[in-house]
Amino acid sequence: MTKMTKLMTGTAMVLSLSAAAVSADTLRFWTTEEQPERLAKQEEMAAQFEAATGTEVEVIPVSESDLGTRATAAFAAGDLPDVIYHTLQYALPWAEAGILDTEAATEVIEALGADTFAPGAIAMAAYEGDTASVPVDGWTQMVVYRKDLFDAAGLEAPTSYANVLAAVDALHNPPEMYGFVAATKVDENFMSQVLEHVFLANGVSPVGPDGFQPLDEAKTTEVLEFYKAIAEASPPGDLYWDQSRTLYFSGNAAMIIWSPFILDELAGLRDSAPPTITDDPTSGELASKTGIVTNFSGPSNPDGAAWGDIRYFGITADADTDAAMDFVKFSVDEGYGQTLSIAPEGKFPVRAGTADDPTKFKDLWATLPVGVDRKAPLGDLYDAEMINEIVGGLDVAQRWGVAEGQLALASKMINSQAINRVVRQYIDGELDAAAAVAAMNDELSGI
Repeated sequence: MTKMTKLMTGTAMVLSLSAAAVSADTLRFWTTEEQPERLAKQEEMAAQFEAATGTEVEVIPVSESDLGTRATAAFAAGDLPDVIYHTLQYALPWAEAGILDTEAATEVIEALGADTFAPGAIAMAAYEGDTASVPVDGWTQMVVYRKDLFDAAGLEAPTSYANVLAAVDALHNPPEMYGFVAATKVDENFMSQVLEHVFLANGVSPVGPDGFQPLDEAKTTEVLEFYKAIAEASPPGDLYWDQSRTLYFSGNAAMIIWSPFILDELAGLRDSAPPTITDDPTSGELASKTGIVTNFSGPSNPDGAAWGDIRYFGITADADTDAAMDFVKFSVDEGYGQTLSIAPEGKFPVRAGTADDPTKFKDLWATLPVGVDRKAPLGDLYDAEMINEIVGGLDVAQRWGVAEGQLALASKMINSQAINRVVRQYIDGELDAAAAVAAMNDELSGI
């Protein structure tokens, strides 16, 4: 170890060494996965870890909305838990505040093999030569499309603005078939996520290393023109995730952008959101006709981008460091299947495998059952090419402000919904492109 185990005060702790790990009294683990079924899965993993190491883990549910304030208060009181399961937004701020032990996280990653983790997941948590927290799982936003219709029309997959627009031209035939269902409801976070993905695809960001960075007019105009085109290929009204899913499920949409939480519903495994393209709401027919794209590009950014949401295990400054490191290692190695099984459709493995077996965890993940009212493994529902696309998006996943150390500012800009409002004004013909770019720059510069 490069970091010495902390001296413990209060009640003396009996340490029992095993071949695998150091045993502590009890580790405290905060998790935002607080639904009963998900908690039970984590408690099973904690029990497996205790059986292997002798170290007990107390699984403590914390509401995601309360996580930031609770962590700050516990840090001030010197009473942080040993490990926290947290979202990307906390990684760098908590590292800067001293809440996270970044050296310990980096040791875990190096011990497991840094090159076994998705590069995007590591890059997003980079902090002063370390990695702030250990990546656990994530998901990438997807362009979901009717692969059968694309194939029949000789269309390329929607991996670029140009390919999307070509498919719109070929397939848009309302009301029987809309070329796209774009997010246009300004006050929905769904529109914010979709727009960030579309902006990233063309290499456009409102933040730089020093904070606000004016949007490039030429590149942003390309974004606006593309978004207006897919909005015009959508039904009228204020659209968000509900209409896009409903129209795709009924067979009236050629393309939508959605999260992977649609994957089990597409296959007829959830009665509350059944595909209606056939008379059988449990049919997997629509899933068999569907393709996905995670990384797509604009004309000014040929490499494109995937919009990713990554979750991490943070080892805290108050942790019993050695035991906490062992628990995190276990959770993303021997116990990784249990970790991912909490909700496989939204927990893509950030480790595809090990050095000796590079696809071990990706292959395991594809066998984990998904669904609510019925269960089936993703690998039985979708072919290997699609599974590779789903997991591969994490390799290049991005978010505004991460590389520049300005995630907090970018989040405030997104939450202001200024971009949503101006884009909608442009779509509705209230502003031309130059005026829209100027309006966005004006509003964002004041945040």
